[in-house]
Parts: sequence; structure tokens; C-alpha cells
Amino acid sequence: METLFSDADPFSATATTLPDDTVFFSIFPDSTLSPSSLLSLHLAILDSIAPLTASHIWQHDPFTLSISDGGSDGGGGAGLPCLRGSVRFGDNVDDEWFVVWLLFEITRRFKDLTVHVCDSDGEFLLIESAFHLPNWLSKNPNPNFVTNTPRCLIRGGKVHIVGRDLVERGAGVREVLNWLIEREGKETEAGEAVERVIGRRIGEYPERARKGVCRVRVRVPVTVARVLREEPAMVGLAVEGFYDRDVDTMRYAARMERFGGHEMVVVGVRMSRVMYAQLMMQRFQAPKGYPMVTRAGGDGVGFKEAELGMKIACGFEMVYQQRKKKGEEGKGETWKAFEASLERNGYFRGLLPGSEEYNWLMRNAESYYRKSSLHKRTSEILSAPVRRIDEILALPYSVDDFTGTDVPPSDDDSWLYSAEDELNAALMERQQEMDLYEQTKKSKKQGKKKDDEQTSSSGSVNNFDPVDIARSMQAFVKKVSSYQGAEVPENRDLDEGDFDADRLIKEMESVLGPLEKEDADSDDIEEGLSLDMDSDESDDEMNDVADWEEGHEAGKESFLKTYSDVLNKELNTTTLKKSFIRASDLSDNKDEGTSGAMDEDRDEVFTPVDVDVNLVQNILDSFYSQQGLPGPASNLLGLMGVQLPRDTNNDK
Repeated sequence: METLFSDADPFSATATTLPDDTVFFSIFPDSTLSPSSLLSLHLAILDSIAPLTASHIWQHDPFTLSISDGGSDGGGGAGLPCLRGSVRFGDNVDDEWFVVWLLFEITRRFKDLTVHVCDSDGEFLLIESAFHLPNWLSKNPNPNFVTNTPRCLIRGGKVHIVGRDLVERGAGVREVLNWLIEREGKETEAGEAVERVIGRRIGEYPERARKGVCRVRVRVPVTVARVLREEPAMVGLAVEGFYDRDVDTMRYAARMERFGGHEMVVVGVRMSRVMYAQLMMQRFQAPKGYPMVTRAGGDGVGFKEAELGMKIACGFEMVYQQRKKKGEEGKGETWKAFEASLERNGYFRGLLPGSEEYNWLMRNAESYYRKSSLHKRTSEILSAPVRRIDEILALPYSVDDFTGTDVPPSDDDSWLYSAEDELNAALMERQQEMDLYEQTKKSKKQGKKKDDEQTSSSGSVNNFDPVDIARSMQAFVKKVSSYQGAEVPENRDLDEGDFDADRLIKEMESVLGPLEKEDADSDDIEEGLSLDMDSDESDDEMNDVADWEEGHEAGKESFLKTYSDVLNKELNTTTLKKSFIRASDLSDNKDEGTSGAMDEDRDEVFTPVDVDVNLVQNILDSFYSQQGLPGPASNLLGLMGVQLPRDTNNDK
């Protein structure tokens, strides 16, 4: 698979994440171009956007492009020639969106180009429009964005979504580009909702980029003024040095060897609003010996100009000395990555840092690093600002070069103290977008649930059979329960059960009184209970056992008859018998009006109760009394897989 950013990092072959606060982009022509044609395209693009970027002050890195032959992909296949670039935007997110606007503009001016853009968070265009994407697209199958299949591309000033099948099977960049070229049009476009969200972020450019730059009047040493006159964009380097200072770099500011002196001039400096805020919102004491203006005389404007100039001068001093030292050593981020790779591979063998053997291994690693081409390249990159500053200051200059010119006052900075309102407005806008998304999602979910309920209710009404309730209940009752739920018993006859008649007789006698039985039976029973089973060799004893068993069976029959008579006698005094539905009640009442009271009494005695009908009737009564709310009847039927229709008409 072709990698998108193999040139972005010297260790990209082993890196799993991209550098923070950096936006990466690749520009692919439709057809494979020769090196000379790719160079011509490179120059044409830079020449086209030069008027748009000439006056912009970048936070860290300017917009640049480099030619890449694609190298070799991870599978050993041929690479894909293209133009690549990266911009480190740091805390200034506006720089990132300005880059996005430039990329859209490039695809509008050059029709046969496709652009892919991402940062350390991934394809942030998809993140920005996440509320308007299909569900499958919001899933990231691989956190490694360097070698991951691109999911969205920019072409013709529009956002295009890569096909789902290509993303899921991890198609290569070449295959994705061919797919997009063949299907260019409405079929691949992300849609109006996504375009609207992205348009809100880049619609104000390039005007927003111009508004993001302010002009500030400062009082600085003449050396600083000379550098800024030749390289205005270097103010970003000075602000970075001041804002990211530490104890070591502050020692350089205390001495001010390169940008010191007592010759001060007033100049105008252009910087981004983020840079201005970084300088203004940090307190910093002027180094000893620095010609600082005091607050005396109530000249607050003069003190503010001097304080800003002092911070810029100290920033230049710190970054100059730091870059000079690192350039000589050739150690930067690449050395840190190299050292980390040694740690991961066990080069230091778990030795304690600072020990004699650890230091010996470290010296060998540094020696190897200095001999590598990486050291030379890193040294050149780190030393580039230092060499440029030395070149500028080597030319003749004086204070007179900056006198006699009218420097306009600083721009209004009231935005710095009213930024809270802008932030709250942005947060409110995003919150409204989230609320709208949740509301739409909830409405769709409720609509789907309602449709399912209507379909289910309609199907239940059409297919509902009361017999299912009786059958389900019978099947449920004939099962036993275990820790896993109801189950059919194994090797057990459910029609048989253990019955202790003697114990039940005693319990009933305690309530109903002594049962009417012959004394001989009681005597035989008691005598049988006291027999010694070990003397089974005696005929008399065997006869006694037989007599006991006969009396025991007679006792059962006598108890059941007596129990039934007492129970019926008690129930006859209640209306319970009228609450049951008997089998005769289910007939068409053919003989209604011809039967007398004697027949009714006879039916009550001889006509059995229909258990299934009574079961269904009672469950239905309980279900409809729930009035659509959860209850025991619906829960029990749900466990048995039976769903009753809603009682929408309150008609049972």
C-alpha cells in the first residue's frame, strides 16, 4: 500500500503517529508525470497562490510544497509521484484552516488534481462534519493515519467520500485515485450537509487570514529591527523562543550576547493575533542591563511598546543561541527519536542512566549519529535561522536607518479582552449543532420504534390466538427450574410425586378434628408404624405389614373423601363457584330456557370447570387492567414468547 506521507518524518517508516499541531497534505495529478512535468506543476501552483500567502504571517512554518517520487510502499510496489507539504500551526488553528482553504482553491484552479489532507487527529474534515456522515464512515479501522486508506479527498473544490468497500479492504492510494477519477461527480461527493459545515470554517478566508494579522508598534534594539526589516516572518521564531522558554534558554536572555546593546529604535511589527496574545499575557522581568522604559510619567503606551519589544528581543536571543548549539550538535527532534528507538530495541540493556557503561554506550550512539546523513540534514535545518540572522547582521546598518520614519500606532487590541464572547458564541454554535443532531437521531429512533410497534401490534392482532396462552402456560408449568432457568426434567415422570399421607392426615386432624375411621384401622396403623423391620422372617410380622399397607390405602381414600366433602361444603356458602367458566357455558346455549333449577344444580355438580378457558380469561383480565403499563401478566407472557395486542379501544 502506498504511504501518504513517507517524506514527512525521517522515521515515518516506523512511526505510528504524526507530529502534533501539524497539518499534512498531498497533491496527486491524475496522470503520472515526468520529473520535469511535476516540477512545472510545482512551480505553477506556488506561483498561483503566492499573492494569497505573501502578506500572511505564519505561526511557525509557511505553506510550502516539495516534489516526492513516492519512494516505495510497504509492500514493495512502485510509489506514487506527487507534491507534498506540511505546516506546523501550533496554537494558531486559523493557520490550519487557511491551509485547507488554499488546498480547495488549488483544486479549483487546477482541475486534474486530487488532494488529501490530515493532521495528528486524522482526517479532520470528517471529524468536523461528523454529525452528517454515515455510521460506517465514523469508524476508524486503523489508528495509523500514515498508511491508512484515505476516506475523504478534495477534488474540484468539493469534498469526496471514498467508497465503503475500498476503505474496508484497505485499498491503496493508487486504486482509490483511479476509482475517484472514474466516478467523479455527484456519486462521490460528500453532500450538501458536509460542504456546508466545511464551508462555515473556510468560507471567510482569505479575509479572515488578513484580519488575523495585527500591526504592533514596539521599541527594540537596532539588531532586532534590522532582522525584522529583512525577514518579517522571523517574528514567529522570536515569539516561539519566548513562549517556549525554559531555565536553560533564559540563561541566554540574561546575557543578551547577540541582540543586546543600548541603541533602541521604534518600529512597526506585523504578527498574528495569537502571537500578540502569547506576548501580552505572560509576565517577564527584563534582563539586568537591558535599557527598559519605566512606568513613570504615566506613559503607559510607551511602557507597553518597550515591554513588547523586550520580549521579542529576548525571544530572538534565546532561539538564536539554542538553535546554534543544537545545530553544532546536530541534535533535535530527530536525535530524540533516534535515542527513543535505541531504548525500545534494548540498546542500553536496562542500565542506569549516568552509569559508566551507560555513558559509554551513549557516546558510541552519538558517534554513529554524527556520521549519519541524518545528523547533517538536522544540523542544516536547525542552523538555517542562525545562518540567516548572521548574514543579515553582517551587512552594514545603523540607528539612522530607522529614524525619521513615521511609525503608526498599534492596532486596537480590544479583541484580546472580548475574546470570551467569541468563544462562548462558538461553543454555543457547536452545542446547538450537537443538540440538533441528538434531536434528529432521537426522532428517527422514536419513529422507527413507533413503526415497529405498529407493525408488531398489527401482526399480533391478526395472528393472535388465545389458545397460544393456554399451550404456553401448560408447557411452562410442566418444566422445572434450575440455576439456568426453566428446563425439561431428565428421566423423571412428572405424573408421579412424593406424597406423605400420614403427615397430611395429622395436619388436617388438627384443623378439622378426628376423622371418622374404625379404631382397628388406627390401631393397625400405629402398630404397623412400630414394627421392627429387621424381624421379617416371622409370618406374623409379614401379615402385620400387609394389614398396615391395606389400612394405609384405606386411610388415603377416607381422607380424600372427607377433605373433598368439607371443602365443597365450605365453598357452597360462597360465590366462588360462579366465577368459573364451565364446559357447558361454552356451548351455543341451545337448551337455554328449558332447563330448570334442578338442571342448573346438576350442571354445577357434574359439569367440569374448563381450566384452559379460565386461565386465558384471568390472564387477559390482568393484562388489560395494566392499561398498557408493565405488569405481571405482560412479564409472564413475555417470558413465554407471547405478545398480546394493545387494547386501543378499551374493549376486551
